[in-house]
Amino acid sequence: MLDFAKGDGLIPVVIQDNQTLEVLMLGYMNEEAWTKTQQEGRVTFYSRSKNRLWTKGEESGNFLEVVSSHIDCDQDTLLIKVKPAGPTCHTGARSCFQTAYNQNFLLQLERIIQQRYDMPAEESYVNKLRGRGLNKIAQKVGEEAVETVIAALAETEHDFINESSDLFFHLLVLLREKGLDLQTIAKNLESRHQ
Repeated sequence: MLDFAKGDGLIPVVIQDNQTLEVLMLGYMNEEAWTKTQQEGRVTFYSRSKNRLWTKGEESGNFLEVVSSHIDCDQDTLLIKVKPAGPTCHTGARSCFQTAYNQNFLLQLERIIQQRYDMPAEESYVNKLRGRGLNKIAQKVGEEAVETVIAALAETEHDFINESSDLFFHLLVLLREKGLDLQTIAKNLESRHQ
């Protein structure tokens, strides 16, 4: 049970991208905003400047769809993991914190590949790969792996970075083709570590 009394009726709410785990913003909720968020499945804050409830995306359409919520140990702060419908920041940036780069871009790239599967576009490279079938996608991962090894042993650092990037990209497509995701691989690696 959240303790709204500690903060004079407001609690801080950390908004995190459910897939990339990037912190997108910080807002505040009163009990009414929390109830509305739970009922609608979209994040609603209490705007201190507007002195009213404010559903993120009500003007821009960049809603924050709730995936899960987590109350901290003191029951006075909330972490909400979301699926953002677009940029979170009013400036158009993906995050209000203006980090130099998305340290979890591989997870974002996985989302982009999923979108290409869900809504195929003829000019999309992912769509072309998919059209060639599982065997060709797997073969492409093998080719990129060999090129990565060659670049590591005999080429420049720049070449090695490019070939490694190609390998990661094609591996993500192969994982998607097989119906798997990075979370599955991460959980497997974590279980091996224990």
